[in-house]
Amino acid sequence: MAALFYPGILTMQFLAAIAFISGILGSGASDPPLTLDYYASSCPNVLEIIHQEMEREVLSDPRNAALVLRLHFHDCFVQGCDGSVLLDDTVMLRGEKTASPNINSLKGFEIIDRIKSNVESECPGIVSCADILTIAARDAVILVGGPYWDVPVGRKDSRSASYELANTNIPTPNQGLIAIIYKFLYLGLSVTDTVALSGAHTIGVARCENFRARIYGDYESTSGGSPLSEVHLSQLKSTCPAAGGGDNNIAPLDYETPYTFDNSYYHLLLNGEGLLNSDQELYSSVLALQTKQLVEQYALDVAAFFQQFSVSMVKMGNLMNPDSFLNGEVRKSCRFINA
Repeated sequence: MAALFYPGILTMQFLAAIAFISGILGSGASDPPLTLDYYASSCPNVLEIIHQEMEREVLSDPRNAALVLRLHFHDCFVQGCDGSVLLDDTVMLRGEKTASPNINSLKGFEIIDRIKSNVESECPGIVSCADILTIAARDAVILVGGPYWDVPVGRKDSRSASYELANTNIPTPNQGLIAIIYKFLYLGLSVTDTVALSGAHTIGVARCENFRARIYGDYESTSGGSPLSEVHLSQLKSTCPAAGGGDNNIAPLDYETPYTFDNSYYHLLLNGEGLLNSDQELYSSVLALQTKQLVEQYALDVAAFFQQFSVSMVKMGNLMNPDSFLNGEVRKSCRFINA
């Protein structure tokens, strides 16, 4: 697949850049002031409330698990995990929902609204929207077969959002390997975190607009033109015509087990069938040295994937905006800052 740089001296420069960025940012996500028992006395039933509502949502539509998980990712990549992605635009605030990576991608806000309403009924003014989203994302993964991990809590909700950072920080479907890794490294997330967290694409769907270039580009060459991949490619092209139109038509990111959190996503990458360019680059890019090994490892060992995904989710979930922690709040509504 196409890469942003050629191997050789530029590869060495990129590896040096990784080391430099990691040295600066590597500790940024490691030691936030969060605890497992933050709500033990103030809202002891909060985990049960969130889990019960997420269970209802996933039972009503298994796709809701991916919606909530994606919301959490897009929140954490902008200003840290502070609930800023949940804010609606107002006269005084431009939110992140209409930024390019979000406007046609993010759904499920009403799920968080319902959970917040239930939590407020039990413990008014206690539990932040940022914590609710982080816990709900964990429960979403569990409810479709994924691993459990403890979620440190105590986040505050931001009183600001960043449309600009949403446009620059969030990885996009057609980016190459270097750009994807850089965006993770910039937040203090390692190459290992990048590959493990990308495994979230074992659930969810993508819009035609985001995979058209891939299926009319090098999909056939990376997949080797096997009979099964040819059939699937034909189905994708029927869903997503080359001549335009159908931009909002969708296809599963993992067509083998679209509603189950497993390691099938990595099997697809081994077969060259990643739906998004940004996914297949992890295995097929000429610079996919470490990432290719990790894809192979997680494809062979689901336990290793689950273990690393859990670790990386905690690490990502611990990304914090210091200003939000010091000057944030517990919103009454996740869509608006408090008056």
